Amino acid sequence: MSEIIFVVEESPEGGYEAKALGHSIFTEGETMESLKQNIRESIRCHFDVDAPKVVRLHFIKEEVFAA
Repeated sequence: MSEIIFVVEESPEGGYEAKALGHSIFTEGETMESLKQNIRESIRCHFDVDAPKVVRLHFIKEEVFAA
């Protein structure tokens, strides 16, 4: 595997939440830098061998406004 994709959303409590597509990897971070570090650590824990070399972050942001 050469790439893994994470869906990233802002957490209602603050910070960010990320989940991998196609894998049971979930993590969070207070800042974007801490989230990236937590994603790296989660990948290392999840894959014994053949860990992906590229991480792609797909950001989802919900915005609500009055009509």
